[in-house]
Amino acid sequence: MSILVFIEQRDGKVRSVAREALGEAKRLAASLGGPVTAVCCGASADGLASLGEAGAEKVLTATHEAFARYEGAGYAAAVAAAAKATGAKLVLFAASSIGKDLAPRVAAKLGVGLAADCTSLEAAGGKLVARRPVMAGKAFERVGFPSSPAMATLRPKVFAPSPPESGKSATVEALAFDWDASKPRAVVTGTTGASGGRPDLTESEIIVSGGRGLKGPENFSLVEQLADALGATVGASRAVVDAGWRPHGDQVGQTGKTVSPKLYVAVGISGAIQHLAGMSSSRCIVAINKDPDAPIFKVADYGVVGDLFEVVPALTEAIKKLH
Repeated sequence: MSILVFIEQRDGKVRSVAREALGEAKRLAASLGGPVTAVCCGASADGLASLGEAGAEKVLTATHEAFARYEGAGYAAAVAAAAKATGAKLVLFAASSIGKDLAPRVAAKLGVGLAADCTSLEAAGGKLVARRPVMAGKAFERVGFPSSPAMATLRPKVFAPSPPESGKSATVEALAFDWDASKPRAVVTGTTGASGGRPDLTESEIIVSGGRGLKGPENFSLVEQLADALGATVGASRAVVDAGWRPHGDQVGQTGKTVSPKLYVAVGISGAIQHLAGMSSSRCIVAINKDPDAPIFKVADYGVVGDLFEVVPALTEAIKKLH
């Protein structure tokens, strides 16, 4: 089974979510057979041979000056062309902001279905079966693929990249695709990154999120100090964002970002279902809340029932001493 993986870049650098998708493709190829091919859209093809270390046997490059930034229509034309050229039976994307926009476009061009935000993939009887959350994370469904190619987006930080094979290079080839760049329906004129120099929430190994229990935006410094001690990214609940305490880019939940870090610390967050939908797949959840009946404790691996204004500073200080 030939597998195609879309390689997402930012500022000319391959993102970690792309290596996770390559790692899963390599794992599936071991049981399903067939090569793993990467397709990358960008302004240049520099340095892509190194994707061989991450599991790609071949890299198809779609280069265009308009691809210096994400161009939905052009990217979709290129990835669809790559799927046809390779005879791919499976096409994988990261369930990132770009992947969530691009994958449906490609699926429409190829006339196939798409399983979005998958948390696992398995080969059963030579066929692919995906597992994905539904009903705001309250249940999971198993999805089959009656048409080819099968297409799926993978939740970031759920799938592990392959151990790097040092010195292994992938074959890099230019991809022929048909796209009229002279008549764009939309143009990305610029992007604005989050301030503070912290990693993006969806790519963070550790996240410390704050909720209404902090009582005011001025108290978010407690969350930031704990995050600094842990080397973490700061998140927030919807109530906090709606109140204007934090920007929407910090929101974790059904209407914000879906995250799966190794460690998620919820400070003063009660655990509304829409918030749980965005973080319940975290590998380890620590909740700090003064209400012993808060719903967040139902999903927490560790819970601290106490006043966050006492617990968080003490925890921050203890972590600093350990470091």
